Amino acid sequence: MNASATQATEIWPLVAYFFLVVGLVAGIMALSYIIGERHRSKAADEPFESGIVTVDLARLRLSAKFYLIAVFFVIFDVEAVFLFAWAVAFRELGWFGYIEAIIFIFILVAALAYLWRLGALDWGPARHSAGGFTKDSRSPNHAVVSK
Repeated sequence: MNASATQATEIWPLVAYFFLVVGLVAGIMALSYIIGERHRSKAADEPFESGIVTVDLARLRLSAKFYLIAVFFVIFDVEAVFLFAWAVAFRELGWFGYIEAIIFIFILVAALAYLWRLGALDWGPARHSAGGFTKDSRSPNHAVVSK
């Protein structure tokens, strides 16, 4: 047997699978076109509304706190991925890896404590603390002595 015949016999399942998938997708799309409902209305033609009549504009002004919470989630989620990789290689890293992971977790806890103390995780109204200081709305770090 020559090399091209050997290669053709090794690749034919992949080619058959490709044609099977293309045929299946085409069949499902054709069946959906034949059986599917067709109705035209103003609400059904609007994007992302699923046939529900819109009441107002979709452009809302959201607070930046939603963005901050999303950023915090991504940051701490990525750190969880790093810790998972550390846990997988735990035996190979030994005590050096363990101490590195403890330092990494300490930095995460310090960052979380800093965010908490800064008030980045507090969505409620400003509260009076025991020291007589309250947060002012002008900046996140500006404090005013309450009387």
